[in-house]
Amino acid sequence: MPVTELAGTGALVRLGLRRDRLLIPVWIAVFVVSAASSAGATADLYPTTASRVAAADSINRSPALVGLYGRIYDPSSLGAVSIIKLGGFGALMVALLSIVAVVRHTRRDEESGRLELLGATAVGRLAPLGAALVVAAVMNLALGAATATGLRAAGLPLDGSLAFGAAWAGVGLAFAAVAAVCAQLTVSARSSIGLASAVLGIVYAVRAMGDAAGANGPRWLSWLSPIGWAQQFRPYAGNRWWVLGITLAFTALVVAAAGMLAAGRDLGGGVLPERAGPARAPSGLRSPEALALRLQRGVLAAWLVGFAALGLLLGSIASSVGDMLTSPAARDFIRTLGGEQGLIDAFLAVELTFAGIFAAAYGIQAASRLRSEEAALRAEPLLAAPVGRLRWAGGHVGVALLGTALLLVTAGLTAGVARAAVTGDAGQAVRLVGAAAAQLPAVWVLVAVTLLLFGWTPRLTVGAWAALVTFILIGEVGPLLDVGQWLLDLSPFSHVPRLPGGEFSAVPLLVLTLVAGALGALGLWGVRRRDLT
Repeated sequence: MPVTELAGTGALVRLGLRRDRLLIPVWIAVFVVSAASSAGATADLYPTTASRVAAADSINRSPALVGLYGRIYDPSSLGAVSIIKLGGFGALMVALLSIVAVVRHTRRDEESGRLELLGATAVGRLAPLGAALVVAAVMNLALGAATATGLRAAGLPLDGSLAFGAAWAGVGLAFAAVAAVCAQLTVSARSSIGLASAVLGIVYAVRAMGDAAGANGPRWLSWLSPIGWAQQFRPYAGNRWWVLGITLAFTALVVAAAGMLAAGRDLGGGVLPERAGPARAPSGLRSPEALALRLQRGVLAAWLVGFAALGLLLGSIASSVGDMLTSPAARDFIRTLGGEQGLIDAFLAVELTFAGIFAAAYGIQAASRLRSEEAALRAEPLLAAPVGRLRWAGGHVGVALLGTALLLVTAGLTAGVARAAVTGDAGQAVRLVGAAAAQLPAVWVLVAVTLLLFGWTPRLTVGAWAALVTFILIGEVGPLLDVGQWLLDLSPFSHVPRLPGGEFSAVPLLVLTLVAGALGALGLWGVRRRDLT
């Protein structure tokens, strides 16, 4: 590969780091705080070796839990028990962050025309791809180092903390390379993220099948997945550093493939041919609302599948939660919650809160499509027709509002069906659908914040993600730091009743709905009065 192909990479790396100077530190802080708080909470719940062994055996005996989180390889290790959720599910989130970061600096910049302008200067053909991968590498190495530091500060051994940080960084590097290949194959950032996310879902499922397999089953499947490699580091349970060589070799090969694909395609095009649409639009596309749904139906369908799977997992494993808490402190915790049923309700309430956060992420993504349509100059010809701005914006916002409702109802329904299959109580379905739907007003506040930013400062629409991260940090870290109630009240999720099991109150839900309506109306006013960019 000639050196001139990478000319200007250093300058683009500095530009990329400057563009992400807020995004990267915020997301690293979320991951580090999650890991450290999980370690601290586990130490309180399982203070003795016997309690940890009992909890680990309960997880390892449940194929659903092993498939979701992975296997605990040293039941007596506090660190191994502490990071069980983060080893599998946390690695999934790290991979998604890397995918978004690489696509943002490659295909999205190419789609918006920025790379065409850069290509007219003294910048090599492969410099944007190389710079994106360097930015992703810096982000993941910083994430790994910061996570290791946080786990060590939480009281876990240094060697295991370093191994866990390296495992997360390895997953991020591997999927940065995968995202780089997907950005060469497709012609839009949305398709690139969708294709890379599909690959991530497949390898996560392959890892789950391998981990959940019996002693004579296909456990070798876990070695076909970068997520599986991260777990095979076995932090706090042997620290197998040699697995890092597999991850780095995979990353190098995939990066080389991405470079060859980038060198052989046209700027603005993709390796995969773009399918031409029909010559005439179907009758169902006669309105801007129908067009918005058509543009977003694929993403919504993928999210629906994920929420259905999430609900089934939550409903199926809820009954085994009590078996994982065997220490005296944990049993006192169970009695405080109202016995075994109280513990199950508390578990479902916490997990449904996370489902609400995930639904808010979809809502922000769906509402942010307004900014993508405007930036790509697709909104202008549409608005030149007899279509008003409010109706155009309302179509995408309507998809975000109804889509989040559909996601949460799906998660609640599938969780309720799974619980009903275990308990024989058909009323669990209605109960959990209501508990999931209670998250909607808080989710709609985030959708309204996205619309508000788009309406008044479209360049800051991405700030809605910062708002979501801030609310997550307030909810997760605030109680640990004993901050004032006024700070906790800033998060809309702190006002949602903890259902099932908690006391229902319609007042906070009504207030959140009114807040969302006011912010949304203010955002639509901004859309109506400002100039298109």
